[in-house]
Amino acid sequence: MTAASLLHAPAPTAKEAARPALRIGPIELSSPVVLAPMAGITNTAFRRLCREYGAGLYVTEMVTSRALVERSPKSMRIIHHEPYETPRSVQLYGVDPVTIGQAVRMLVEEDRADHIDLNFGCPVPKVTRKGGGSALPWKTDLFTAIVTTAVREASRGGIPLTIKMRKGIDADHLTYLEAGRIARDAGVAAITLHGRTTADLYSGQADWDAIARLKDHLGDTVPVLGNGDIFAAEDALEMMRTTGCDGVVIGRGCQGRPWLFGDLAHAFAGSEERIRPDLGAVADAVHTHGVYLAEYYGDEFYGVRDLRKHIAWYFKGYPVGGEARRALAMVSSLAELREHLDGLDRSAPYPGRDAEGSRGRTTRPKRPHLPEGWLDSRVMEESRRADLALAELDVSGG
Repeated sequence: MTAASLLHAPAPTAKEAARPALRIGPIELSSPVVLAPMAGITNTAFRRLCREYGAGLYVTEMVTSRALVERSPKSMRIIHHEPYETPRSVQLYGVDPVTIGQAVRMLVEEDRADHIDLNFGCPVPKVTRKGGGSALPWKTDLFTAIVTTAVREASRGGIPLTIKMRKGIDADHLTYLEAGRIARDAGVAAITLHGRTTADLYSGQADWDAIARLKDHLGDTVPVLGNGDIFAAEDALEMMRTTGCDGVVIGRGCQGRPWLFGDLAHAFAGSEERIRPDLGAVADAVHTHGVYLAEYYGDEFYGVRDLRKHIAWYFKGYPVGGEARRALAMVSSLAELREHLDGLDRSAPYPGRDAEGSRGRTTRPKRPHLPEGWLDSRVMEESRRADLALAELDVSGG
């Protein structure tokens, strides 16, 4: 099943849509929805805005275990949570079992998280060419050691640990079923599968059939969450109906649409109510986002500068005009932002399908960037470990 098949699938009834809470270890979510970590997007400001629309689990931007152990200022900022953020969720990325263990232990002992997720899904070439991210599960011994160590350290504080992964490196080198079994046996609290390979990047349509196969493979032994091409509440309902997955993870679909979490809350409660903001409501959300970013960075200019990349997503499909879009994408203060927003036609209605669908990163499939000879063996050669550590340098994101 792919997202495109939604065009021909019957809509779920309210009774079918209503879902029980999702449980991840001791954490029970009233809505089976998780915000996917996204580099430069899912900081405190955006998570705060999304929370105001609906329930779910809101994960930080990905932080490298090495940078966290070294307490780099950027990493400490990423894992910071405000008092209203509960449960606190942090996503870690790493390539070394020892460093991963130290990072998890730090989060547990210093009471900095209620949930920890490990990222094995990053397809970025600068990571995979060193053997990290979505390339790493190919080395089953290294993958096993990392997950087992992380689960052991997290369990010392009763913190549930989950993993997020892709199908594999490419169609000829799939890893998700074996990796799912290894993670389940290691004691993870849930597994998220993005229905694409490393080679796919963010191209084409996510393979929902793979999510169904993983769920069938693992049964009810561990929750399986689906990720990929969820751009509307109906997509989430259809993914859960057709794959049997226990929850959904939302990434690109919520960029410029934090109200999607409100739609999801309604949908999973069995309600047909949806949020369809007019241009005035979108403008208010943009301004609020700018205020939250200024507070997050402690600097108004830096906050609104960070907001610029969100502008095209927020106004996708709305009759804003090229000049206004360019002006909004260059604002330097909250007052300037307010002035440009006040110049919009606040009564312009929700544009329907033109405001929905794919957004954010869309690319063509590419041959994966991997270390030379990486696919020759499923075992991690000792000679590669020094190079593998380079995959952790200067990396953060989702």
